[in-house]
Amino acid sequence: MISDTLNTATRRLNAARTPYAIATVIRTVGATAAKPGARALILADGTISEGWIGGGCVRGAVARAAQSALAEGTPRLISIQPDEDLTAQGLTPGEHHQGRDIARNGCPSKGAMEIFVEPVLPRPELVILGASPVALALATLAQPFGFDITTPDTQPDSGPLPAANHARMVVIATQGAGDLDALRTALASDADYIGFVASRRKFTTLAARLDATPETLARVHSPAGLAINAVTPEEIALSILAQIVQHRRQGQRQT
Repeated sequence: MISDTLNTATRRLNAARTPYAIATVIRTVGATAAKPGARALILADGTISEGWIGGGCVRGAVARAAQSALAEGTPRLISIQPDEDLTAQGLTPGEHHQGRDIARNGCPSKGAMEIFVEPVLPRPELVILGASPVALALATLAQPFGFDITTPDTQPDSGPLPAANHARMVVIATQGAGDLDALRTALASDADYIGFVASRRKFTTLAARLDATPETLARVHSPAGLAINAVTPEEIALSILAQIVQHRRQGQRQT
């Protein structure tokens, strides 16, 4: 069971949308400092923030596994063993074998342990700029898909979007009410996806008024959404959401 201290820390990190990992000792053999059930909270830089899973013999391996888990968004299982056990099995520290990351235990205790490292990533953010019918339909349709939906003001004095340490998708559905301001806001952000609800001709016209390089403008999907012959605001919202899902899952291994 997670201690009160760990619970408090995870609530704080979740509220701040900060990624972290939870490492849990699930098996030990021989003499080990930590026992099954021991847990620790690990930050993105590999620092153990709360909890305890053992001394210096395991911290390096756990830190590396946590950083890999957070970068890939998938859990890791570490098997930490003394040299003689690794040699007997023909294993090498650093290799991935049968679903486990193999690591060396150089401590005099010569114990072995397995540690499960689970990444906890902030929910992806969907920023919708505009209050058009498409914007409203998209905000409603996207709710069951695990997005944190935000609809900031897009007026010139509203300022840029804050930096994000999580996946961020920006959809511009202003439809004539502040298009240029919204485009500037989106292009100045660290968005992973930018969609503009407009025709290619309109975007080309507006792009000529932006002080942006071709590489920067190429970040914008316009018209936003997959080509499904959408007509109504709800259908257009569906096509945009489908494109966002496609963009997010691109490159992920299929199972």
